[in-house]
Amino acid sequence: LLDRFTLVSFAAAIEPLRLANRLAGRTLYDWRLVGEQAGEQAGEQGAAACSNGARVMLDGGLADTARGDTVLVCGGLDIARAATRPVLAWLRREARRGTRIGALCTGAWVLAEAGLLHGRRCTIHWENQDGFAEKFPDATLIRTVFVEDGNRLTAAGGTAAIDLMLRQIARDHGQDLAGRVADQMIHTAIRSEQDDQRLAAPARIAARHPRLAQVLARMEAHIEDPISPALLAAEAGLSPRQLERLFARHLGRSPKRYYMELRLERARHLLVQTEMSMIEIALACGFASTAHFSKC
Repeated sequence: LLDRFTLVSFAAAIEPLRLANRLAGRTLYDWRLVGEQAGEQAGEQGAAACSNGARVMLDGGLADTARGDTVLVCGGLDIARAATRPVLAWLRREARRGTRIGALCTGAWVLAEAGLLHGRRCTIHWENQDGFAEKFPDATLIRTVFVEDGNRLTAAGGTAAIDLMLRQIARDHGQDLAGRVADQMIHTAIRSEQDDQRLAAPARIAARHPRLAQVLARMEAHIEDPISPALLAAEAGLSPRQLERLFARHLGRSPKRYYMELRLERARHLLVQTEMSMIEIALACGFASTAHFSKC
């Protein structure tokens, strides 16, 4: 448990395992809660703080794992600060031993910082994706609820850990048990590795107006090199006036304004999540200079 970890992601990972044990009538899984915050004195437990201010008692510090163990790193707020030297050194040591390592919520940032996601497919909470993609270009970011790539597991925040754990339970003990666990959690739709984290604007609008959805998708894919509204309209088989009317009706703003908001949202994520310079962020979000960026 990293400092200021997200409680819902932690609970979403633990509860399916507890319920699997209960429904099976025997211990299929057990777990230990460890963290850098554990006390240094013998027998001193220590506690990890959640992002909501609650504290969870730890079973111990960053000790060696046993054969067959899986390490899951649960992150939350200020994840770059939580990637401390002791945590990174421990993860690298466990990776060298062949331990299966995963991450919940923003924990993938720490795995990437430790070099454990180089050349791997992974995911992270949608709010951290822009900064993650810029800082760790050698990791293949997949914007779905969870990703499993060999002995690396990553789940986005919120309830995504439930789906990841149900996948593990189904693999270990059958789909029937996984389904019964899902029923106990009132988790009526088990998501797969292909399900997106967010219902993006193009998906919300696609059923009502597919050509508008096409334009929105093109905007989101071209933040660094913005496309003019006139060209976007032409590509979708619309006139500029038709596109203006569609944006006003469905989104309450002009195409130009919507595109600017997308770019500024990306810039905000990079400002908060990375140490990129102003000019680097400006260029990454399609602004010609820091002056233009600041004015916008």
